[in-house]
Amino acid sequence: MILVLKGQADLNLQIWITISIIALIVMIGISYTQTIYAYPKGGGSYIVASDNLGATPGLIAGAALMIDYILTVAVSISAGVAAFISAYPSFHPIMVELSIALVILVAWLNLRGVRESGAVFAFPTYGFILGIFATLIFCTYKVLHAPPGNQVLASNIVGGEMLAAPLFIVLRSFAAGCTALTGIEAVSDGVQSFREPAAKNARIVLQRMTALLIVMFVGIGYLSQHLPVLKLYSNSDPRYRTLTSQLAVYAFGDRSFGFYYVQFATMAILVLAANTAFADFPRVASFLARDGYLPRPFARQGDRLVFHNGIILLGLAAASLVFIFHGELDLLLPLYAIGVFTAFTLSQAGMIAHWRKLKSEGWQKSMAINIVGTVLTGAVAVIILVTKFLDGAWIAAVLIILVFLLFKAVKLRYIAMAKQLILDAPLPAREYKHTALLLVPRVHRGIVKALNYAKAVDPNCQAVHVTLDERSLPQVQRDWMRYGQGVPMVVLNSPYRSLIQPVLDYVDQLSEQDPDQVFTVVVPEAVSTKWYQKLLQENVAAQLKAALAQRKNVAVTSVRYFME
Repeated sequence: MILVLKGQADLNLQIWITISIIALIVMIGISYTQTIYAYPKGGGSYIVASDNLGATPGLIAGAALMIDYILTVAVSISAGVAAFISAYPSFHPIMVELSIALVILVAWLNLRGVRESGAVFAFPTYGFILGIFATLIFCTYKVLHAPPGNQVLASNIVGGEMLAAPLFIVLRSFAAGCTALTGIEAVSDGVQSFREPAAKNARIVLQRMTALLIVMFVGIGYLSQHLPVLKLYSNSDPRYRTLTSQLAVYAFGDRSFGFYYVQFATMAILVLAANTAFADFPRVASFLARDGYLPRPFARQGDRLVFHNGIILLGLAAASLVFIFHGELDLLLPLYAIGVFTAFTLSQAGMIAHWRKLKSEGWQKSMAINIVGTVLTGAVAVIILVTKFLDGAWIAAVLIILVFLLFKAVKLRYIAMAKQLILDAPLPAREYKHTALLLVPRVHRGIVKALNYAKAVDPNCQAVHVTLDERSLPQVQRDWMRYGQGVPMVVLNSPYRSLIQPVLDYVDQLSEQDPDQVFTVVVPEAVSTKWYQKLLQENVAAQLKAALAQRKNVAVTSVRYFME
């Protein structure tokens, strides 16, 4: 984000703000290079803070990172749609729908697997770099050859902020520019996803990304001060055009091939920038789940070697944010950088403790770098929180606290479960009486197959039939007399035509008669081989299994019969 100011004095202020942000980029890049050296298998803020500062700082860093990754997806995709709308304003009314659709698309690409999503990601990256550098070169050439006195004519840029204290304006501009740094953490988190040697390749990527970030940030910031006309509207305004699109117009001409190329390249890179969050959010969630702070399914990889539960959660959360904030960058950006700079600060503080504890060769120099990094990132976090507090930064702070409390609650639940299951002394052997109950809606080949299984489990099993239609009962009883192999059938009436409640009541009645009795409820279940054939079947078996699973001393077994 660039804050454009009028006048030579304000231009000088922006130059110093830009220099400050560049210095911060360089400092954080150097600091995270050291983190990659120290944690070659992956050392994001959660790992570094947990290992060196303790569980609570680590959880705060983890919560901050997860909130930041969710916002990364929402902001990146909303910004990508804004680039598209700058080229095609007629799509402005469906801006939110487009953003949510793109969230779903990127989530689906990542669910397809690491190799597929990486291949999709590479081409737009190079295309975007080519387009932006061409824009910067052409714009710089025109600016250098422009007539003297060419000025920016800004519209609706600073507005009411000019009434505020000058220092606040400067700090607010600095805080806005710091959103450019939010992707650096992802490299440290994702070292494991690089090819071997992973740590070396991650350092190279971090260094190149830092260099490109500086060039683009300086170039766009400089050129934004020298456009003949610059108009910045909220993206809720149908006249909205991104700063990049206005630079492309100045460089190549409106509605030219170069203009459309830059818009589509910008849209592609911003939409696929969410791929970084989709790679790293599930990985951080898996670390937290491994340590017992998130449900264990988040630590499990699917068939395509991706943490699919984390991807689905991220997609739902990001789509919800886009919907709640109407895809408006002015509303989303103030929430954006709080999380990542909180994580930056805790990671840098963790590295200070790491060097003090390890004391390897050159540790004093490394620790000094991380001390500077901690002070800078901590100061930036405070500046962002203060200057953007009323614009929505408080929402991000509250979300971080809520996620932190969620981590604690999940951990306490797992501890309570472990205490209930611990074997601190030999348990006395206990014999149970066992009864198998076969549910018989009607008599057919599939039921006979289930009956054979029930008799193998318990030779003295019972059949249970719930009567929904009194007229069909005599036929069911006759069929059972013929094919039931002598197994007794219990008939349960259902005055309210419920299949499930009479079975639950019967199991409860038997349990009250003999609390030591254990039941195996055998549920026959039809399985169709074609998806459309399933539409013709009732899914009562699944409902019965779900209801019976809440009963103690009850095991539920499905005996499937397949329909060709």
